[in-house]
Amino acid sequence: QTRPHPTEKSTHMVSHQHGMTVTKTLQEGEAEPECQSFSYSQAELRGLLLEGTSLLLLRVLARRQTVPPGLVFPAIDTEGHLCTSSY
Repeated sequence: QTRPHPTEKSTHMVSHQHGMTVTKTLQEGEAEPECQSFSYSQAELRGLLLEGTSLLLLRVLARRQTVPPGLVFPAIDTEGHLCTSSY
């Protein structure tokens, strides 16, 4: 029988002059932490919509009760990969 063990996940984003580095860390129980890093250029991140900004935008859109057509922004998903967020 396997016993449940604590799992800790964290995502660390660092902005620098060339763009941004995202480091995702996963630690399960006493095992050695697994780290993955992704780097994105400033050009790839132009218009980046982070989670807090996305929530504010949703509130504004709800208050206006309208969504402009083709509203798409670059975003970072839960795995630390660049994706798009469309409304």
